[in-house]
Order: sequence, then C-alpha cells, then structure tokens
Amino acid sequence: MNAPADEGRMTLVEHLGELRRRVIICAIALVLFSVLVFIFYSPILHFLSGPYEDVTKGTRNSACGATATSGCKLIATGPLEPLLVRVKVSTYGAIALSVPVIFWEIWRFVTPGLHKNERRYGIFFLIAIVVLFALGGVVAWFSMKPALEFLLGAGGSGIQPLLAADKYLTLVALMIAAFGVAFEFPVLLVFLLLVRVVNTRQLRSIRRWMILGIVIFAAVITPSSDPFSLFFMAVPMYLFYEIAIVIGRVMKR
Repeated sequence: MNAPADEGRMTLVEHLGELRRRVIICAIALVLFSVLVFIFYSPILHFLSGPYEDVTKGTRNSACGATATSGCKLIATGPLEPLLVRVKVSTYGAIALSVPVIFWEIWRFVTPGLHKNERRYGIFFLIAIVVLFALGGVVAWFSMKPALEFLLGAGGSGIQPLLAADKYLTLVALMIAAFGVAFEFPVLLVFLLLVRVVNTRQLRSIRRWMILGIVIFAAVITPSSDPFSLFFMAVPMYLFYEIAIVIGRVMKR
C-alpha cells in the first residue's frame, strides 16, 4: 500500500504549535539570562566601563575627580537612572547571550522542511552566523578605546566630558550590534553564490566599487562615526569579501 502523499508533513495547527514552543524556549532563555546578568551586574558594569575609565585615566579631570591612577566613573543624571541602567544592561546582556539559542531554535523550526543537502549547508550557515556575530562583538569591543579617545578629545582641552551611564552603555550595545551585523557579510555572499544569484567572476569584476560600498556602509552603520571604528569594520569586511570569492571558486560558482 502506498503511503499518503502528505505523510510526515505537519498541519498548519502543528506548525503554529511548534512555532509557539520555539518562541517560548527563546523567551525562557531571555528571562534566565536577564536574571543572571542582573545578579552579576556590578562586575559586568565594571568591565563595560573599562574603556571609558582607561581613556580618562591620568587626565586629572577635576569635574569627575580623575587622578593619575584612576579614570572617570560613569554618572547618573536622574534618581531612576541607576535602576534603568541596570535593567538595560540586563536586557542587552540577555539578548547577546541568547543569540545562539535563538538561532538554534530558528534552525530547529525550519529543519523539517529542508532536504538533506540543504540541512547540511544549513548547519554550517548556523555556526558561521553565531561565530561571526561573536567575532564582530569582540572587534567592536577592542575598537571602543581608540574610538573614545578620538571622540572625547575632539572638543579639545577646554571641554571635560562626563558620560552618562545610559548613553555610554547604549553606545557600547549599538557598536556590538553594528559590528555583529556587518560581520555577517560573508554569510550573505556565500549564500548568494550557493543559489547562483551571483558568481565569482561578477564579484571579482566589481572589487573597486565594493571597496567604496564597504567604506560607505561602515561610515553609515557605525554609531560612533569615528575613523577608527570605520577602519576596524571596513578592513575585515573587505577581507571577508575576498574569502567569499575563494569559497565560491572552491564551490565552482
């Protein structure tokens, strides 16, 4: 007896139930990580404020009490801001820590609808997305200190900047997010090569225009708008572009 044509397929209600289960798992992960970051808020805040303290160390800034051995501390501009900052750090930290879980649940949701070869490619894409996003966050972190040195020194010695914790931590979060998204560039290129939307010959022919496009993109997406962040983003993106061409040639695309 022949099996029904739709055997093994999920109904719409089953799809919705599966989606609901995946969303609940992601929500639980976000809540758990939020609580974890909330508990360990003090050492995390000390770590995140490190670049600002390093930049202001030894400036003898009378406005914040900085001396030769310590830097300025982040300030709060309202009675509710310390609590709001703690909640914001917990939220940002939970989102960052939940990225692998979220992508894994997305992968588990779409896997049943993929063919065997698509699943094989998909797991590599999943790993690459998570690793490259984390790598982008690391590069963003190391670019924070030179970026702050440029930004805080741009006004000259006549201005003694005091950074509010809320604005500073928002900048750090946006920098990590911007670099994380930008570092997904090779994943997009390899996908386009894989589905034959573009080929390596086309990518090689537009190298000069791509360099210009990458620089413009980096200048627009970096929230700090400083030359150091632009450099730290644009150079890896172009290297990723060349790596994608090499991968495309290996795949004979």
